[in-house]
Amino acid sequence: MFDIRAIRENPDHFRKAWNRRTSGLGDNVDDILAHDAALRQALTDKQEAESARNANSKLIGKAKASGDEAEFERLRDEVAKAKETIEAAGEQEAAARKELEELILGLPNLPLDEVPEGEDEADNAEQKKVGTPTALAFAPKDHADLGEALGMMDFETAAKMSGSRFVLLRHQLSRLERALANYMLDVQTGEHGYQETSPPFLVRPNALEGTGQLPKFGEDSFETTDGMWLIATSEISLTNTIREDILEGESLPLRMTAHTPCFRSEAGSAGRDTKGMIRLHQFNKVELVSIVKDEAEGLEELERMTRCAETILERLELPYRRMLLCTGDMGFGARKTYDLEVWLPSQDTYREISSCSYCGDFQARRMNARWRAAPSADNPKPKPEFVHTLNGSGLAVGRTLVAVLENYQREDGTIGVPAVLRPYMGGLEVIG
Repeated sequence: MFDIRAIRENPDHFRKAWNRRTSGLGDNVDDILAHDAALRQALTDKQEAESARNANSKLIGKAKASGDEAEFERLRDEVAKAKETIEAAGEQEAAARKELEELILGLPNLPLDEVPEGEDEADNAEQKKVGTPTALAFAPKDHADLGEALGMMDFETAAKMSGSRFVLLRHQLSRLERALANYMLDVQTGEHGYQETSPPFLVRPNALEGTGQLPKFGEDSFETTDGMWLIATSEISLTNTIREDILEGESLPLRMTAHTPCFRSEAGSAGRDTKGMIRLHQFNKVELVSIVKDEAEGLEELERMTRCAETILERLELPYRRMLLCTGDMGFGARKTYDLEVWLPSQDTYREISSCSYCGDFQARRMNARWRAAPSADNPKPKPEFVHTLNGSGLAVGRTLVAVLENYQREDGTIGVPAVLRPYMGGLEVIG
């Protein structure tokens, strides 16, 4: 959501920023200004008609008392016309407001100037690499082949009950997935100060609208028969905990984390990653959400949040790189995004495992989430301001499992257990 006054006062800024996202997207500014003008004209017409109705209504009594029948009839006609104008202007106002809100809700956030311009992932900018890509002395196997050979990763049974893009984990791989999630939560809560939260997995449509999944991306999520939605990420639930709230300034920054299942239809990914666990309809993720006061704090928090996610990869000793996403590859609600990509030996490339984004006040405006500074001598009654939000994966648990399997695989098909996970695995050092 955007401040309509800001668009009205500086349309070229918005036009240029949206065109950096997609060529021609900035043309929506003209439509916004047209709907805004129609809305304001309808409001003006309505207010003027209401004033005329109220003034003439007072005069009707005087005309009737004086016996001036002609003046009485004229005033009554004027009141009737005013009522018709009020009704028509009200309909015009509602229509213009609806069109304006629908248009604005469907437009993405404005990228920061420092975000590189580009069309897709090929234009993303590498920030750093950590670790050396794993070099195995044998031909690396895909995680799905490894898991199935162990008898602990079962796509066929999952498909019988749920269809494609589901997996059933068993025995030590199931425990490894739980170990990864528990380790991530312990680090993010115990060392990085995130508050562990257990949020709902089903939410109302306005929760998805608040974080930007609706109305534009409804096909990417699952809707229930009673109009509820399964969360595509716990960012939705965590960020909406401050919906319609006014937070006290001293409570910020607010940092939350949650381990939840996530549900995605993968509507636009036909034919992509159909094998294995890279792109499932249901997967687990440890999410990080931060609420801060302004852009300066937000950009500092983005660096901090990204480091919190990188810490997990480094302690698991998984090679990765950090990418600054370009304007064309960045998510709908983001102003700046870092992707962390982990090395997968079977694919001989890096694949996304975390995405950390600064959203500015984009989500806060959609949720009406604000904060208020403490009163001071200079400002005894400070006005509430919109908070700024961030979200990131700390990490995607399933993809981390994939990375561990592939990077810790041995020639005999067994899997080494990373040292930091062994206490969570009952001391187990090798899966096999």
